[in-house]
Amino acid sequence: MDKAIIPCLLFLFISFAGFSQSTANASQQAPKPLKFLKKQVAAESYESVEVFDVNNDKIPDIVSGGYWYEGPSYWKRNYIGPVKKVGEYWDEFSTIPLDVNGDGRIDFVTGGWFGKTLTWRENPGNNKEWPEHAIAETGNIESSRSWDIDGDGVQEIVPNTPNDPLVVYRLVKDGQGKGTGKFEVSKISDSKSGHGLGFGDINGDGRGDLIVSGGWAEAPVNPFKDPWTFHGDFSLGTSSVPVLVADVNKDGLNDLIVGQAHSYGLDWYEQKKDKKAKVSWVKHSIDPFNSQFHTMKWVDLDGDGKEELLTGKRYRAHNGNDPGENDPLGIYYYKWTGESFTKQVISFGPFGEGKGLGVYFSVADLTGSGRKDIIAAGKDGLFVFYNKGAE
Repeated sequence: MDKAIIPCLLFLFISFAGFSQSTANASQQAPKPLKFLKKQVAAESYESVEVFDVNNDKIPDIVSGGYWYEGPSYWKRNYIGPVKKVGEYWDEFSTIPLDVNGDGRIDFVTGGWFGKTLTWRENPGNNKEWPEHAIAETGNIESSRSWDIDGDGVQEIVPNTPNDPLVVYRLVKDGQGKGTGKFEVSKISDSKSGHGLGFGDINGDGRGDLIVSGGWAEAPVNPFKDPWTFHGDFSLGTSSVPVLVADVNKDGLNDLIVGQAHSYGLDWYEQKKDKKAKVSWVKHSIDPFNSQFHTMKWVDLDGDGKEELLTGKRYRAHNGNDPGENDPLGIYYYKWTGESFTKQVISFGPFGEGKGLGVYFSVADLTGSGRKDIIAAGKDGLFVFYNKGAE
């Protein structure tokens, strides 16, 4: 062999070995994607689902639309009551668990676009129909969420009413802190809410603020006595319910994570402050290639102590009339790497193969495994995705 070739071969060998080692290190550092076992619970086309213990047997049950499914197998279906249907829609766009009347049984709060009324369904504690009670006439409800706005340990109900002002409904409690079946009303803003709703501490004062499509309402010290201050800092479009508030890049400032509910786009808005403490928002794309990101959660799916972004498509959000409506369905989680989000697919494919998330979904440990499972309703059926870990 020509002696001149030996150094070249040695260089190539060292380079290849270094490349192999760096690739191996990267492979060891990169988390393995989670695996999920998909199980269909029902073919019902309700778009909202939640998990809570209906019958007080300490086993989580699944509640969706007009039925609840008894755990742990979820084969036994129990009737709740009728739900109004308008075209393709069941007029029930949330399932918020709350012991409204203080009887020790979990009820739920709901409401829809067409009925324009926030209601609660009373858990009767037997197999009888659940009575429905009106809370308030609110206007069209896109969906509702609940947050503990005043820090008293009981969540308040906040419907997203795009055509009406932002209003919070607070459960009235008795002297023992139990619900009375009644709610107090607090108007946060007089202007129309727009499509989208979120909650979190925007300005770092330790109080949770409310986010709508056109800005955010700053919480006062006494949120149900003093006026809120509105800041029209951004325009988020037909944004998700919820808009997530999280310090994505760990710089001490809370950011926003926003899906486009009726078009393409999933983004995060980085909060920045200049030397004079003036706030600006820098938009970063997460996933521009999918549409109808109507709902999402910021949750630790893989048990590493860090939250992932969990979201997916709402199937036939506007009955086939939105951009991307004919694209495949999907549920995804996005993991923050320190610089950007990486995407992992939980479910993907055409109708019948892929699955969407509807307008209100749940994450809960259904089996006692310590891992969070995903429970998703929608016009494409009710399914559980059992989290099997990174097997």
